[in-house]
Amino acid sequence: MTSDDPSIAARLDRYRASFDLTGRTALVLGAASGIGKASAEALAALGADVFCADKNRDGVERTAAEIGVHVKSAAHVVDAGKAEDVAALADAVRKFSARLDIAVTTPAVHIRKPFLDYSDEEYDRIAGLNLRGVFLFLRTFGRIMRDQGHGSLIATSSMRAMTLEPGLAIYGATKAGIIQLVRGLASELGSANVRVNAIVPSIVDTALVAPLKGRPDIFGKLAAHTAFNRWSAPSEVATAVAFLASDASSYVTGSALMVDGGWTAIDGPPTGLTEIARN
Repeated sequence: MTSDDPSIAARLDRYRASFDLTGRTALVLGAASGIGKASAEALAALGADVFCADKNRDGVERTAAEIGVHVKSAAHVVDAGKAEDVAALADAVRKFSARLDIAVTTPAVHIRKPFLDYSDEEYDRIAGLNLRGVFLFLRTFGRIMRDQGHGSLIATSSMRAMTLEPGLAIYGATKAGIIQLVRGLASELGSANVRVNAIVPSIVDTALVAPLKGRPDIFGKLAAHTAFNRWSAPSEVATAVAFLASDASSYVTGSALMVDGGWTAIDGPPTGLTEIARN
């Protein structure tokens, strides 16, 4: 068998095509900034038309306009924690496209505060968006994908689902809950050819952490928890989203894909091998 055997060439073409999203329609909730914006860009780069949604009108319209030069796009303002807003989002998506192949949700909020000092209102704010909001999203767009017989749902968890520090118990609990929502729904929608997965980032260098850059001691200490001794770029998380959105991950469902730079694999900051040898 020679290297130019047609069957080999065809197989190579199939591998390349498995990442192509041309002709697909994607919804990205949280597209105004950070991981959501980068995910919208990544999906558009692979050929998908992208419906952008966010609470931030200016930001989401800017994202849609930027990628709209290359693919079909639209912007929609939504409060991800409100059932009526998510229902209206679904109606808008149906008008945008007759099919929905990919649906990604990224919004979250946290309050760093001791567990015993949390008020009922603060708990409701965190759980209302982070967990209930994801539930509303997965239920709404899971129904659409179940009825059409295909699709990929992607939620955003956090390495705080696995490892915590003081003040993040409530946030971490919601992020752990997202992984269980994903696993449960994946077990129910596999027969409908719908995949459900989560991405699990650690520290991502976005505009939200800009104040930390003024505290290089803290910024660097957090970076040192990763194997690479650096923060991730939003684009590095977005490429994981693109993988889960594409046919390249056709046998992946119910997973929590770690994109954490090794944070959860390391018990404390990495130590150089030369230092280990000396000790």
